[in-house]
Amino acid sequence: MDPVSQGSVGATLAQAAVKQGSNKTVIRSATLMGCFGGLAPDMDVLIFSTTDPLLFLEYHRQFTHALIFIPIGALIVAAVMHRIVGHGLTFKQSYLFCLLGYATHGLLDTCTTYGTQLLWPFTTERFAWNNVSIIDPLFTLPILALIIFGVRLRKPFLGRIALIWGVSYLLFGIAQRERAEALGYEMATARGHDPIRLEAKPGFASVLLWKIVYETEDRFYVDAVRAGFDSRNYPGESAEKLDVTQHFPWLDPESQQAIDIERFRWFSNNYLAIDPKVPNRIIDVRYSVVPNEVDALWAIDLDPAKPNDAHIVWQSLRGTDPAHTRRWLEMMLD
Repeated sequence: MDPVSQGSVGATLAQAAVKQGSNKTVIRSATLMGCFGGLAPDMDVLIFSTTDPLLFLEYHRQFTHALIFIPIGALIVAAVMHRIVGHGLTFKQSYLFCLLGYATHGLLDTCTTYGTQLLWPFTTERFAWNNVSIIDPLFTLPILALIIFGVRLRKPFLGRIALIWGVSYLLFGIAQRERAEALGYEMATARGHDPIRLEAKPGFASVLLWKIVYETEDRFYVDAVRAGFDSRNYPGESAEKLDVTQHFPWLDPESQQAIDIERFRWFSNNYLAIDPKVPNRIIDVRYSVVPNEVDALWAIDLDPAKPNDAHIVWQSLRGTDPAHTRRWLEMMLD
């Protein structure tokens, strides 16, 4: 999730563990230690390569987000931050609050659709529970407000209320996901399709609007559903599934570009399609601003003229298009 959410949730669990009646310095220090613990796992974004554009995909949400790394990561954060923000705390207390904050990060990321290697190094499987958007103000802002008031008013029980809100919202997201998937299967059945797999993924900033992606033998279908008091369907687009042999007959299977396709396949949980608009471009169909459109947020470009040891080109397609925002708002407010 976004840094504000991660820091807020980490701070929430730490503040919730503070004894009632503690002074403001202790409450503030515990909250900050939890916040930094909650933020720290995303330091893995510093692992990248200027020559290998997919290296960051392999390491982001990897070992720093794994359950087994939580005690180690928390110890590193406590060792760095104790003297800076741990005023009024013993090192043992600072470590405990960092541990609580750090423990929230990987689990919260797993609630999104991106994929998190929770069980690294035992498996490289990317777990994604698809029950909250990467950015969701309705989830984050109440938590942030409550922990701020918890410090200002010296009432750490507000952190417990924030924790209850966060857990309740995530559970509601699971219920909404199940509703959205049921609506997605109805749409697939109406087309005469029996999906190989179907997933509902929360749309941007909401558990009301959902992106439905399902797979048939040769295509991915992308639709949107609004799971409010009255459900609404927004039929969308489709894209041809990637078939490397068919779409790139010129590609040497031993080349770096071929290897990079498989790395991208692993990252996307095999939701790879051919971009219908750009030649030699492979897209991840899981993400788009408008949930019923095939308009990927990232992609890789191949080039038949490249030597065998050359990498693909990574494309970040997160442009700001007012038309996209307008169509998203129309679905949200319909």
